[in-house]
Amino acid sequence: MRIGELLLAAGLVSEADIARAVDRQHEEGGRLGPNLVAVGAITAEALAEFCDGVPIEPGTVADTGLPETFLIDLMLKLIFVGPAESVSDLASALRLSPGVVSELLESAVRGQLVGALGASSGALSMRYELTENGKARAREAMARSAYTGPAPVPLEVYTHWVERQKVTNEVVNVPRLRQAFDDLEVADALVDKLGPAVTSGRTVLMYGPPGNGKTSVAQRLDRVFRQVIHIPHAVLVEGQVMTVFDPDLHRPVAGGAVSRPRLTTSLWRDDADSRFVPCRRPFIVAGGELTMEMLDLKHEAGGNFYVAPLHMKAAGGCFLIDDFGRQMVSPTALLNRWIVPLENKVDYLKLATGKSFRVPFQTVVIFSTNLAPADLMDGAFLRRIPYKLEIGAPSPEAWRRIFKSVCAANNVPAEDGQVREIERQICERHGLELAAFQPRFLIEQIIASADFRGTVPILTPELVSLALANLTVGRAGSSETATLARVA
Repeated sequence: MRIGELLLAAGLVSEADIARAVDRQHEEGGRLGPNLVAVGAITAEALAEFCDGVPIEPGTVADTGLPETFLIDLMLKLIFVGPAESVSDLASALRLSPGVVSELLESAVRGQLVGALGASSGALSMRYELTENGKARAREAMARSAYTGPAPVPLEVYTHWVERQKVTNEVVNVPRLRQAFDDLEVADALVDKLGPAVTSGRTVLMYGPPGNGKTSVAQRLDRVFRQVIHIPHAVLVEGQVMTVFDPDLHRPVAGGAVSRPRLTTSLWRDDADSRFVPCRRPFIVAGGELTMEMLDLKHEAGGNFYVAPLHMKAAGGCFLIDDFGRQMVSPTALLNRWIVPLENKVDYLKLATGKSFRVPFQTVVIFSTNLAPADLMDGAFLRRIPYKLEIGAPSPEAWRRIFKSVCAANNVPAEDGQVREIERQICERHGLELAAFQPRFLIEQIIASADFRGTVPILTPELVSLALANLTVGRAGSSETATLARVA
């Protein structure tokens, strides 16, 4: 992806801005960057700052920071497994420039590992095939590691960009946080507490009774972040490949402008390094399925390469541990695993060889639980969590606003007296506390009952009573249970 397209994805310029800059470029000449500045689309300072935050495409094999032998082996494996055989194909597969690929092919030709077959149209279409020596070396390389993806980046380069792309780089203020919660009923006091937690990039504990929006609040923090960060396809560690980019978890920025010729002109420097994927800040959620294995390197024994742990994939973003205390891994084991990373912002991972290496821990961890924090962690660990946010039951006024909002969204008429009566029945007849989930729960029940009966969903006493009955579990031996037993 070219830097002009990244500017679009970051929202710093518009397509109209680039169109005006291209028009000026056609008249005045020069690169796109100075023309964007000239038409007032962006300041020179902002453009320079943005470009400084984008990894530069390596121009030579040495610039990749990787051993030439490693890159040649990776290239030979790609030719061996097919269908890549031209300079263009290999550049696309390796995520390296055609110039770097040509340099690798020249070395491979000198070593009698590949031979040229000819070109159909230009140097980029030049096709190559493995020699017998090349096939033997490709097999040896496959035996060492079956990884055949994009070229990785060195560990030190990965570390540099993780540190450059910390969450604390984001500008988070009251209007932006309020906008993220525009579809939720959130008290000003919670915004005042949550804002500093987000801007600090530190660990957050959300606790309180179930059904009051802890998960909803946490997930909407994702809307606060606007910056594009760069996540590598893979990282080379001690000669071993570790994959990081995960298409199931990461969200690449839209590249819709790629096919538009007017937008493909470079700014004033080389393209972005395609070994990185421009993405929105990750927001990864793990619930009861979380295990200790997910927090350590996964060794793909069959392919002899590694997969980064979940919290490493969340670097530069947030990692929400939902329903904390109900995971397959015990809270004590999980917290002990993360004491050092949360305190010192570094983590240590171990290869199958026993070699350990250090990675930055620039991930905002959010614990969300409806259990008592004191039952999950001791005082020593609670001290390591600087932001503790209790999300309790809504006030009666807020609850009624939520109820009416849900009704309006589902075209269910709701008068103030009807809403207050439902509130009274929940609290007095059923002996329950108000909870933020109740309005949606009840309206969904009422709509389902009305659909079954072929009637319009309205707040009739009968439909409301049926819905309220499902808020709690009836006592064993009730009349309904006895009737069901006789029928059975």
